[in-house]
Amino acid sequence: MPAPQQTTRRSLLVTSTVLSSLALALAAPAAVAAPSPSGSPSSSPSGSPSSSPSGSPSGSPSASPSATPPASMSSVGGARLGRPGTQVNLASGVPVLPKDVSARSWIVADAESGEVLAAHNAHWRLAPASTLKMLFADTLLPKFPRDTEHKVVPSDLAGIGSGSSMVGIKEEETYTVHDLWLGVFLRSGNDAVRVLSAMNHGVENTVKEMNEHAEELQALDTHVVSPDGYDAEGQVSSAYDLTLIARSGMQKKDFREYASTVSAKFPGKTKKGKKGKKVRESFEIQNTNRLLAGDSDVPVYEGIAGVKNGNTTNAGATFTGVAERGGKVLLVTVMNPEKSEHNEVYKETARLFDWGFKAAGKVRPVGELVPPRSAARASAQPGANPSGEAGGSGDGGGGTAGTGAKPVAGAPTADGSSGIGTALGITGGVLVLLAGGAFLVNRRWPLPDLVRRRTRP
Repeated sequence: MPAPQQTTRRSLLVTSTVLSSLALALAAPAAVAAPSPSGSPSSSPSGSPSSSPSGSPSGSPSASPSATPPASMSSVGGARLGRPGTQVNLASGVPVLPKDVSARSWIVADAESGEVLAAHNAHWRLAPASTLKMLFADTLLPKFPRDTEHKVVPSDLAGIGSGSSMVGIKEEETYTVHDLWLGVFLRSGNDAVRVLSAMNHGVENTVKEMNEHAEELQALDTHVVSPDGYDAEGQVSSAYDLTLIARSGMQKKDFREYASTVSAKFPGKTKKGKKGKKVRESFEIQNTNRLLAGDSDVPVYEGIAGVKNGNTTNAGATFTGVAERGGKVLLVTVMNPEKSEHNEVYKETARLFDWGFKAAGKVRPVGELVPPRSAARASAQPGANPSGEAGGSGDGGGGTAGTGAKPVAGAPTADGSSGIGTALGITGGVLVLLAGGAFLVNRRWPLPDLVRRRTRP
């Protein structure tokens, strides 16, 4: 785009942003009554929650989640998001929310603009299960190049909880960081998390860094105790926070790739082959995200591109997904459906996605996904790379629009993993707009361009 046109476009976008912000600030906060999945009405305007100056909810971070949502929750992203019950602005032309959503908490948001289209108990602090691995990945991915090798010792696997999901890492075997991240994202392997944590100076240090990163993202409902999301006293997050975390992760090339990979080869044991030569076996692993990989009662969701699922005794089923359709990119988080049907968390997520794509552009938002605290500072620096490229992979992923690699959905990747799920391209996003010498943080946070998914049978 020629420089004058680009400047004009940015000025218009800045003007639009300011007007949108003013409109949201002046808009009446009254909720339009909508039935919640449990049948309770939306909260009234008088139910506005109080919060600390930082926006964190009252109470200790280690407090266990209650059986019912508290009357006062965090107001990060808007006062209505801190109210219990369903929050949505129903109006003429806006589709009605699906009736058969039983989750204790959920949220539907525009991944790029940050607008929250609808939510239910968005800031309820609940056990997150393995969706917490999104925060683990967003924290650690930039630290280790993917070709770094690590030989696993017994202490690396210490402390893994009973009944944990495992990818099958073996002691005294060597794995690349790439292998380990495939294990984290596809199989939700707590063993892979523990090995990466050991490489990061231990579990305690990793937990500390995850909590610090959550605070940086303004995910203030989140308190990490175990880096893999295994049930632990006081370990909580919220649908709002998990959505913030996923949005941050999707800015990173490697995160996008791993989150959208359907299947891959994973290294197994080293055995002696013919003539005594050592041979490393391998086996296939498949992504446990059923909207991405499909299942007997859940088809692959059109436009799905990640992100992460979880399931533990305390958390029930949890899931955060990102999908693109018709130029819109939505994030949906669903926590702990009350229905016990097989794959219920995916079915409810799909219903909310369907609603979101129909409602996008028609429904007035009830709040927004806030940007990280450092977004303005980092983006203001000349020459800053907004791509969020992880691990110093140096593969050209952080160029300007129209440059860099763009893996095509359906093409095999270099390591033999299935690229069918690699739905997001590598072009980098702009987090802020500069106009007239004044620095403004734009509410719009574009994701990198999407590689359109091929239709699958």
